Amino acid sequence: MFSAFFTGFFLGLSLIVAIGSQNAFVLRQGILKQQIFYIALFCSISDALLIILGVAGISYFFNDFINEYSKVIFGFAALWLFSYGTFRLKAAFKANSEIIENNLEPSSLLNALSIAAIFTFANPHVYLDTMILIGSISQQFVDLNRVYFAFGACIASFVWFFGIAYGARLLAPIMQNPTYWRILDTFIASIMFIIAFNLAFQGGWF
Repeated sequence: MFSAFFTGFFLGLSLIVAIGSQNAFVLRQGILKQQIFYIALFCSISDALLIILGVAGISYFFNDFINEYSKVIFGFAALWLFSYGTFRLKAAFKANSEIIENNLEPSSLLNALSIAAIFTFANPHVYLDTMILIGSISQQFVDLNRVYFAFGACIASFVWFFGIAYGARLLAPIMQNPTYWRILDTFIASIMFIIAFNLAFQGGWF
């Protein structure tokens, strides 16, 4: 029981800890103190659902689907990430007053959740990690131990997303300085460009 739970927990945590597009967005929302609870909850539940589907065995179907349509899927995801990265890079080079006004402007819950949904479900790697990899590893456990494994992996998502969302609020006072917003937006843009390049390369676009 405990072995299966902690195996799932640490595996899930190790896969999600890397600073990717989804994590960068959650971190930014946390700093802005905008829709923190709902964004963290949405990302956590989304990950948990994909993990459960993977453990349930659907990972095998998605593995074939991703392999067959990888060029289209990876190309679309790369284009979206590149566009968002360009938007953030543009924000980083705006005048100081514009940066503060732009970043502190309230965003609607629907808009924030829409962006979070795209970062979550338009990323092919989320299926490779949560459904295929975790789903495949779960097959070594039987009966209730497989349930404990899946539960541990799901709990890791909740711990991580709520942790970075609310932990980012500690950075809010520092982010009143436009210089740090420039650094953050440039950092986020760099992440988007790197991931977009990697996805386009994996999709065989160049």
